[in-house]
Amino acid sequence: MTSLIRLPVWLVRPCAYWFHGVIWRLSKLPQRLKIVGLALALLSLSLCGHPWQSTGFSDAATVIRTPLSTRGAQIVDAAGRPVLLRGVNWFGLETEFQVPHGLWARDYKEMLSQIKSLGYNVIRLPYSVQALRSSEISRVDFNLGSNRELESKTPLEVMDLIVQEAGRQGLLILLDSHRLNNQSIPELWYGDGFTEADWIDTWKMLANRYKDQPNIIGADLKNEPHGRASWGTNDPATDWRLAAERAGNAILAINPNWLILVEGVENNVPGQKLVHWQGGNLEGVKRYPVRLSVPRKLVYSPHEYGPGVYNHAWFSDSAFPRNLLSRWETGFHYIASQNIAPIWIGEFGGRQVDDSSKEGVWQQQLVDYIAQKKLSFTYWTWNPDSVDTGGILLDDWRNINVPKQRLLSKLLPSGARLGSVSRPSPVASAAPPRPPTPAPAASSSRANLNLASNVATGSNLKAELRLQSDWETGFCTNLQVTNQGRNSTRNWQLTFAMNQAAINNTWNGNFQPQGSRYLVTPLAWGQAVEPSQTLELGFCANKLGSDYRPRLISVNGS
Repeated sequence: MTSLIRLPVWLVRPCAYWFHGVIWRLSKLPQRLKIVGLALALLSLSLCGHPWQSTGFSDAATVIRTPLSTRGAQIVDAAGRPVLLRGVNWFGLETEFQVPHGLWARDYKEMLSQIKSLGYNVIRLPYSVQALRSSEISRVDFNLGSNRELESKTPLEVMDLIVQEAGRQGLLILLDSHRLNNQSIPELWYGDGFTEADWIDTWKMLANRYKDQPNIIGADLKNEPHGRASWGTNDPATDWRLAAERAGNAILAINPNWLILVEGVENNVPGQKLVHWQGGNLEGVKRYPVRLSVPRKLVYSPHEYGPGVYNHAWFSDSAFPRNLLSRWETGFHYIASQNIAPIWIGEFGGRQVDDSSKEGVWQQQLVDYIAQKKLSFTYWTWNPDSVDTGGILLDDWRNINVPKQRLLSKLLPSGARLGSVSRPSPVASAAPPRPPTPAPAASSSRANLNLASNVATGSNLKAELRLQSDWETGFCTNLQVTNQGRNSTRNWQLTFAMNQAAINNTWNGNFQPQGSRYLVTPLAWGQAVEPSQTLELGFCANKLGSDYRPRLISVNGS
């Protein structure tokens, strides 16, 4: 199978070779100057991040430099700065289609751009061992833009392309061994026709294949151990903690830069106090911690769900929802509270986000908890076709569940929050207000993105148009309409010109073509713009020529 393109060593290791050259030159200096020079060289090297794989990925407020490691309860980047990983699960590579879902409706580059534009910085990418050993994919429309690149590719080669494009767009990737076969999640890390060696060998293959792919930050070793899976029992057939050590150390022997994420179990932990979700029981870590060969690479990753997935007894307890905080502290967060290791909520999600249903109350409580404790997370799920939770996307695979994204925006960078947006209708059929444009992806064409011609003012309104992402066959834009006056502005509209491009997806507005111009009007819930309020909308388009960039013409309101 095709491997990733390997860059020459002098390109991927510039800091290391620079440093070696400095040391050689210092050897020629007097002793007193050597000490000063060496100190300055070490300081400069620290700014490079890891000498052979450092790269920067936008986190809205800062830039995350890989590889990542841990420091007590924090995940830190190569510069030693604490970072929060805030992302989504995009499943499908572990199913019978053997490719992330939704590519029958969307261009994969456009999908990644939308994830990025909403303020997320990481994707947890589930796979199955069976899929990565297979040769075919299905349910992809190869006529949709960049999806033609996926034609005749194996599932593993599709993973290559998605990982590479995510890196170009500034998105990190966490690989997740979700299933062994394509049908079900096994209790243990072996079974369903696969051995432990099959599971570990797949991880070793991925560690080697992607060791020079800097936006892959880690390995979630096994999704939701449950049933017979135990922790701290020292039974080699069932003790998940021991199996995690075997797999984690095998990965780190090949690629010492990855984080190793270890989920909990369900039951079978000596002295456990609570009943737990599958993968959510980390009570055993205090007495039986995971021991890895490379320090500062271990992250614990519980999963947590509400009554919409299964109505456990604690949701009916008279103390609900007050009982949730003590459950979370006992089940997993004591690990961070005691500075043992970081906590990353690998999955949580549900259909209800209101303040009256039990699932809505649970989900609001957990979001507030994640925000308060400054935890990393990957939400389940981006896909709308998760039966018991739904997704951030609606069933058309284009528009966004506005209330759900508004709730999650509490966990996103401050620039991506949606709190100032007008209240949508109860059944949201449009995408949520988009966050401000994140830092540009390295491969995007960025000419004229911030020129004054892309800013228009009229009445009390200011409108700004920027390219959100830009690739070979298409691009996505971000439009912001801000009320700079003292009074509410209603019935606003804006126009822009665009020549050699065709819109294929829009959110939060009505885009009506008028020759080479477009008239944009708000949806019903966004017709009023209050003082200091910003509404966000946008579109993606296919390129039809080199003159594709939109130009903002005017904005006005009454």
